[in-house]
Parts: sequence; structure tokens; C-alpha cells
Amino acid sequence: MTNLSFQRRLAAKVLGVGKGRIRFNPERLEDLEDAITREDIRRLHRQGAIEVVKPAGTSRGRARARSGRRGPGSRKGTRESGKRRWIRQVRALRRTLRELRERGEVDSKLYRRLYLLIKGGAVRSRRRLLEIVEAEKRAAGS
Repeated sequence: MTNLSFQRRLAAKVLGVGKGRIRFNPERLEDLEDAITREDIRRLHRQGAIEVVKPAGTSRGRARARSGRRGPGSRKGTRESGKRRWIRQVRALRRTLRELRERGEVDSKLYRRLYLLIKGGAVRSRRRLLEIVEAEKRAAGS
């Protein structure tokens, strides 16, 4: 079998597709060997000696079958991972703590202590955070 890589490359360039999509008619190999110009390639394409193959894609039927596999039995992992939950919780607590500091309800020392408590997981909720702040105020007042 002769090497038609040049003709394949030229055909791909002329027809605007990849080399993998070029098909040569095996009965016209002699004509293909002689094709050395772009015009030769165009002529052979018109005559049917060179064809462009349609790209392979996922059939609609297969795509529909795949799209039906989203039920609870096919899902892996939790709806919201523990890490995501933690991040959301910590951000909310830090936001609340920042607001308390801006309003002057918490000084920088208490802010730092509470920040570290939040980081350590000792403060579970905003309510608990506000309870700690209240307790600190009472302790400071007495």
C-alpha cells in the first residue's frame, strides 16, 4: 500500500476538517497517488474519491438514556458535604462577630478570644455566640 499521508494532510487542509475525518476510496488509489495539488484534491473530492466522514457523536437515544440516571439511587456523597457545612457555619459566625465589634459590643480582646473559639468549633451557633457575649458583659459589669 502506498503512503498517502501527504494527500490526507492536504485534503484535510483544503476541506477544512481533521485528518481523521478524511476517507479515500480504495478503488481510486492510483488517482489519489497522483494528486499533488490542492486543485487535484478538490477535483477528486467532487468525483467522490475523497470523502469527509461525519464526526461521531452521542446519539440522542443514548443521551436520553443517560439523562435518566440522576435519581437518588445514582447519587454518591451527601447533598452538602460536612466541609461545606462547616465553612458556611464559620463564615456566618465570623460575620456576626465582626458586626458586634463594629457596633462596639465586643472589644478587640474579646473579639480575638471569640474568633478562636469559633475556629476551634466551641461556638456552635449565633445564639451561643450572643450568649457568650452577654455573659462576658455581665461578668465585666459585676
